[in-house]
Amino acid sequence: MKYLITGGAGFIGSHLVDKLIKQNHQVVVIDNLSTGKKENLNPKVEFYQLDIRDFNKIKPCFQGVDYVLHLAAIPRVPISIKDPVGTSQVNILGTINVFKAAIDEGVKRIIFASSSSIYGDQKKFPLKENMIPNPLSPYGLQKFVGEQTAKLFVGLYKVPIVCLRYFNVYGPRIDFDSDYSLVLGKFLRLRVQNKPLTIFGDGEQTRAFCYIDDVVDANIKAAESKKIKGGEIINIGQKKSYSINYLSKLIGGSVQYLPPRLGDPLHTQADINLAKKLLNWQPKTDFATGVGKTKEWFENHNLIKK
Repeated sequence: MKYLITGGAGFIGSHLVDKLIKQNHQVVVIDNLSTGKKENLNPKVEFYQLDIRDFNKIKPCFQGVDYVLHLAAIPRVPISIKDPVGTSQVNILGTINVFKAAIDEGVKRIIFASSSSIYGDQKKFPLKENMIPNPLSPYGLQKFVGEQTAKLFVGLYKVPIVCLRYFNVYGPRIDFDSDYSLVLGKFLRLRVQNKPLTIFGDGEQTRAFCYIDDVVDANIKAAESKKIKGGEIINIGQKKSYSINYLSKLIGGSVQYLPPRLGDPLHTQADINLAKKLLNWQPKTDFATGVGKTKEWFENHNLIKK
């Protein structure tokens, strides 16, 4: 089969590429390398350094493609609050471009990387896909628009699009080198630099962390599942949530607490019954083991000078 992955040089995308190459699939990658890294790319991919905001340039890349895995995005809540216009151009217009290019070229199925940020703060847990969205940031809203676009396009163009709502993905190659890095990447960097681990709020906020190998597995199952008809929204996360304080203890070192950050929900916890039913999927990597594997990768690659 021939897969096209947008954002294939990024954290999640590059792991997907490696898995698909290992399974002897043909893989095309579109990435503008704004956050993705060329060194993440498997040498066997067909790579195009393009921006998903440019429809005419990306469309030819979809010729002959069977499945599209759309991960390209600016996936940071703080950046979306700082720049709602620029992030919307990528996360909304770019998504529409990818969907339409895939539809025009007759792909079999599109997998859209959505986000648990859509839920915002909810009163009941675990979070279920049929809950009323309550995004607290432009990023969450942008991903919700992507889901609604998918639903609309399924009806209009009769192409199966499935939306996977990721819950705090982590693992090797996680972003660590910016002020907007995901919490585990930031903690690893600060620990090596012998600086306090900075936590926004009291640290008791919880997240349904999901290890990268499990997320890769979910994407491939979503592409291959015969139970997918189109328009589905499926949680991809852990049934059990862990606090940021607990994560800081797994990393070790001193902690510094800062004021709460705008746009961050207090708690997330994933109901994964639909993933079990439609994808025959559930996470296999427990949190402590996954953090240990990520720490080992980080230390072995000497990514930060002390």
